[in-house]
Amino acid sequence: MKTLLTSTTLIASLMTTVVNANDDLDSVISAAKKEGAVYSVGMPDSWANWKGTWADLGEVYGLKHQDTDMSSAQEIAKFSAEKTNATADIGDVGFAFARVAVKKGVTQAYKPTTWDSIPDWAKDKDGHWALAYTGTISFISNNNLVKNPPTSWDDILKGDYRVTVGDVGIASQANNAVLAAAFALGGSEKNIKPAIKFFSKLAKQGRLSLNDPGLANLEKGEVEVAILWDFNALNYRDQIDRSRFTVSIPQDGSVISGYTTIINKYAQNPNAAKLAREYIFSDKGQINLAQGYARPIRDNVTLPAEIQAQLLPNEQYSNVHSVTDFKAWEKTARKLPRQWQENVLLHIQ
Repeated sequence: MKTLLTSTTLIASLMTTVVNANDDLDSVISAAKKEGAVYSVGMPDSWANWKGTWADLGEVYGLKHQDTDMSSAQEIAKFSAEKTNATADIGDVGFAFARVAVKKGVTQAYKPTTWDSIPDWAKDKDGHWALAYTGTISFISNNNLVKNPPTSWDDILKGDYRVTVGDVGIASQANNAVLAAAFALGGSEKNIKPAIKFFSKLAKQGRLSLNDPGLANLEKGEVEVAILWDFNALNYRDQIDRSRFTVSIPQDGSVISGYTTIINKYAQNPNAAKLAREYIFSDKGQINLAQGYARPIRDNVTLPAEIQAQLLPNEQYSNVHSVTDFKAWEKTARKLPRQWQENVLLHIQ
């Protein structure tokens, strides 16, 4: 069961940091309460337990909340298109999209009071973005449909089941699935040809499915194997029936990445958005994310034993790779939609 900090306890815990870290937090809290609401994009209840965070912000600060789910690219496009007519205050985008959002000039900076405990590699020096949690690309297999659940990309290639990967070229999760395959098959941020060749083979075999790899289709049995972030796969597994699904990290290689909040430069409720980020990086906010199967970015947060137990064993992560050449990956990701269309979707039967 999710436990909530009381208003007094939470504010007291934040204020212990505010004296040294951010003297303006009192003003942010006061202004956020006056705004009274925060509107998000790409932060639905079912993803990384955002539901718990929105519930806490409502109980502690009285903030109302509404989300419109969309991909990372769509979030940035929305901020850019609406400008001063903004209908969203904050979004959650994949790591590769963070710098894109800053370059497009649609973000505003805010450093939470726990800023110093966020690793340097996971944050923008000016405070425009910071990863709140990480995810690793995994496989989720329906045990009723797949006799031998895959634990490697090689297993998938030798299998006889259909594989669902999502909206490659649009969704960060799907793009990272391609990158994970590239890492495993000898490629890199600059060279995803091995992965394109891999998925092309699946398409030619009639084994690449265009089904949405979401909760509803998994529950209905319309997905045999899906490639998802581990936190989504574990969450879906436990929501439906733990015994029906097997989740594993591909042992021949995967990618670990993360998601970052971006606060809309034109937000109508900017202080509520800043307070949301503040809470997300607090101890309780980080535990909320872990309760949604995501791995918190702050390593000085102690997770309750029951939450730690629902995550995959650490040994499954022995062959995961982080993105090190961000410029190369940004360039590759921009070209990915056309490559996917011309080399993979062309062969869908």
